[in-house]
Amino acid sequence: MSRPYPVTLPVVLALAMALGPLSVDAYLPAFPRMAEALGVEISEIARSLSIYVFGLAIGQLVGGPLSDAIGRARVMYLGLLIFMVACLGVSSSESISALLGWRALQAFGGGCVAVLVPALVRDRVHGADAAKLFSMIGLIMVVAPGVAPSIGSAILAVGSWHTIFQLLAVYAVCLAPLTYFFVLRQSPRNGGGAAPAESLWQRYKAVFAITPALPFLFLQAFAFSVMMLFITHASFIYQEHFGHSESVFALMFGANIVMMLIANLTNRVLLNRFSSRQILCGFLVLQFAGCLLLAIMTATGAPVWLFLPAMMLTVGAQGGVVPNNQACFMEYFDRHGGTAASLLGAAQFGIAGALSALSTLLPETLPSVIAAMFACSLVCMVIVMAVVRPFRDPA
Repeated sequence: MSRPYPVTLPVVLALAMALGPLSVDAYLPAFPRMAEALGVEISEIARSLSIYVFGLAIGQLVGGPLSDAIGRARVMYLGLLIFMVACLGVSSSESISALLGWRALQAFGGGCVAVLVPALVRDRVHGADAAKLFSMIGLIMVVAPGVAPSIGSAILAVGSWHTIFQLLAVYAVCLAPLTYFFVLRQSPRNGGGAAPAESLWQRYKAVFAITPALPFLFLQAFAFSVMMLFITHASFIYQEHFGHSESVFALMFGANIVMMLIANLTNRVLLNRFSSRQILCGFLVLQFAGCLLLAIMTATGAPVWLFLPAMMLTVGAQGGVVPNNQACFMEYFDRHGGTAASLLGAAQFGIAGALSALSTLLPETLPSVIAAMFACSLVCMVIVMAVVRPFRDPA
């Protein structure tokens, strides 16, 4: 039975989850300046984004099972501490190798924090209530990736790229008391119900044994990869290919987030009539339609005012994909909630990070980026048509 929760719960969980989008998107407008300062190509700076996403996966693989064993609170504070120290390390980096190393550590800490959000939700609510809480969290935190590039641009107008990471460190410090007073103090020591004596392998084995949940791992990974490929190459697409300034880039990037917000609000209404599984499939179809439109626009050399709406549809669909996919997956796990959440996050960020890193090795052209996005969306459609629909909802 779902437990009642205060209105502050989704707000603070959203602020914790927003640590990731802020770390990914706030420094996007600074790519050209960072490349110049470190004496490297923009593609090398873009690789720091891929490393961050991959590091998030590692952090979640460790943080989830650890939270089942020693409690959510300890893992939260450890993750925030690692993240803060690494942010300061990034801000003082004077070489690309140092920057990449600190970004990997920053991602590890961020992953430990991010993995706790779905676990904490599963500790409290189930079924449609879980989908609505995930949707509420998404509704609040969707602002983060929308405003992050604008924040980054504003910081660059008065400071340097180092300041972006220094402010991220301050953000992590502020999260510690917020999570304590409004989330962790009212939560059980380990909400997953797993036996502390279980080994890491036993926890993951128990999660993998729930085979009906596994398709949602791949849906999460490849649907997120569509957006991650865009984020990795967004600076190239709008600033280099279409030739727009940093400020215009921030507006165009934010337009995608507006669409995610609309999708999220629509999702909350749809949950009153349809199941999470039905809505998930519908938004995945919308994402595929967006990718198809992008392919057509790219092939015909369409101007940016036609290209942008297609990208908004593609990226915006994530606003309905993520909360419903998380709810569908986590519903299978009364026990090992933290471990299940870690596997979901690791699949999402590990596969997306690997694909975005590989995409930096492709020719830096718009057709290459769109083809990669289309391929990932196509994988989702194959899973939906062949695997997900025949499954029954868990009892």
